[in-house]
Amino acid sequence: MSLEMRSLGIPDIKIIRPKKYNDARGFFCETYNKKTLAAAGIELDFVQDNHSFSAKPGTIRGLHYQGRPFPQHKLVRVVSGRAWDAAVDIRRGSPTFGKWVAAEISTVEWNQILVPVGFANAICTLEPNTEVIYKVTDFYAPDVEFGIRWDDPELKIAWPVPPGEVILSDKDRALPYFKDVAHWL
Repeated sequence: MSLEMRSLGIPDIKIIRPKKYNDARGFFCETYNKKTLAAAGIELDFVQDNHSFSAKPGTIRGLHYQGRPFPQHKLVRVVSGRAWDAAVDIRRGSPTFGKWVAAEISTVEWNQILVPVGFANAICTLEPNTEVIYKVTDFYAPDVEFGIRWDDPELKIAWPVPPGEVILSDKDRALPYFKDVAHWL
């Protein structure tokens, strides 16, 4: 596996583009290779893959994170459609605490985003029938699952969808504002 990698505005958030080999039949790509990532300075042990499907554009899942003792690094990619991935720094004492970065990930760009422990993460779909797969470094632990409201005025996230067109779960609609979060990483 060969790859391109670059950091976003917060250096810990990485965009990864694995090499895609096209031919008359279609394409082949190693979307994950532990040795290649380790050679690039990313040494993580993923233990679970998650797959989400969103029928409509404007579906937001997040801002989510898993707390101690089971925090998760995430490697997120789109297998159908397009999505906008936002990550908010929730590491108290970090110079970028409360700041966010985002990137579009898609099958066209053939990119992935690495969201490390210490960041709340959200996906906003940009096309109908968008499917997202993400690897995580710890198992789902509902007792330490937390989140922040997607539309928190303190964070000022510039979502790519007008607020009136956003589709949310009841659970995400009830998440606390940033100032009211009780569980930080």
